[in-house]
Amino acid sequence: MKQELLKKIANREIVAGVVGLGYVGLPLAVEKAKAGFRTIGFDVQEEKVRMVNSGHNYIGDVVDSDLARLVQEGTLSATTDFAFIRDVDFVAICVPTPLDAHQQPDISYVESSAKAVAQHLHKGMMVVLESTTYPGTTEELLKPILETSGLKCGEDFYLGFSPERVDPGNAYFKTKNTPKVVGGLGADASEVISAMYEAVLQNKVFRASSPAVAEMTKILENTYRNINIGLINEMAILCNRMHIDLWEVIEAAKTKPFGFTPFYPGPGLGGHCIPLDPYYLSWKAREYGFHTSMIEASMMVNDRMPEYCVSRVGDMLNKRFGKSFNGSKVLVLGIAYKQDIDDYRESPAIKVLEHLRSEGAEVVFYDSYIPRFRHHGKVYVGEPALTAELLESCDMVVVTAAHSNVDYDFVQKHSKAIFDTKNVMKNVVDRSNIEVL
Repeated sequence: MKQELLKKIANREIVAGVVGLGYVGLPLAVEKAKAGFRTIGFDVQEEKVRMVNSGHNYIGDVVDSDLARLVQEGTLSATTDFAFIRDVDFVAICVPTPLDAHQQPDISYVESSAKAVAQHLHKGMMVVLESTTYPGTTEELLKPILETSGLKCGEDFYLGFSPERVDPGNAYFKTKNTPKVVGGLGADASEVISAMYEAVLQNKVFRASSPAVAEMTKILENTYRNINIGLINEMAILCNRMHIDLWEVIEAAKTKPFGFTPFYPGPGLGGHCIPLDPYYLSWKAREYGFHTSMIEASMMVNDRMPEYCVSRVGDMLNKRFGKSFNGSKVLVLGIAYKQDIDDYRESPAIKVLEHLRSEGAEVVFYDSYIPRFRHHGKVYVGEPALTAELLESCDMVVVTAAHSNVDYDFVQKHSKAIFDTKNVMKNVVDRSNIEVL
């Protein structure tokens, strides 16, 4: 089986499947198709399938012309019918792994995807989970589900884990040139699955000794960032009390050529990975009677940042204008969780907006990438344009995303007061109405 699959990979005879056509799945499907593999995308959302099949892109990291060309050539297609799993030799599962209402892992999407694949699993097939999850998911959850097909892992099909490393909006590192980690169940699985990724990507593939190592790799990467951001957010709170400019401190510290990596404070953590992954790890650690104290401490610091930012806004309103939140109009500038993207998953800007409203402020928002968004079943509609009239009508502007397409000199000129949580206005000369986090 191994030799046959390696031959099919080399000859581009593999039919690839991708389950989940979101921020991870669609770019991966496009890259597989561009590499010469006929690719089928699977998704339960009919609108996504329709858009893909009509060549219409909805993911920022995908080039519109690439998608249109691949669909027109017949190399890439999409379907809601999981029966077509029977036609693929390689399938990557790229579905969401959110937290539930109790901040515990919700792996229902992974489980339902695995069950759909199991119904049409065939001999000589490779199955790879890319969704971020806790260590043990591939072996403890996926393997038993897939083996309900009657096929045996390692003998009839190969199974592995390869963590997605998508960084939306990154100008340099995309799906194609980001190094990959692959952990297969067995040496043969690792070899074959790695060969498949090597045929698609332009960077190295690191072969981990097991799926659990690969799963923990992704958790470590994002927990590392969570802890360091928690440290710098706590430093921001302390430096404000000490009347020290943390942003200048960071600039000074990063002149050291070794032993220091700069991280920056902000209104909280956003995106699918960094705010969520530590919860997956701490949840799994409890199974082993282990308390992840440092990790949980950083999570608490980061989780309270939106509320802290709102308290700073309240202080500014009081000191500058003698006003409370009630009767004050506040503009939240930026809803995306990071700059220059249209992704607002877990965005701290939304939490800032909600905290401001709960305090009684009249809150409006503007984001050129996100004119409207849905949160907890409610639709929020933003301002149509960032005009002088809008800025002048507000008592306070809170910058919560560092979008590069905003004229911040214009914002400064027409605003009464600005709380810049991202230090995006650092080059604005007149700083009389600006405070930074």
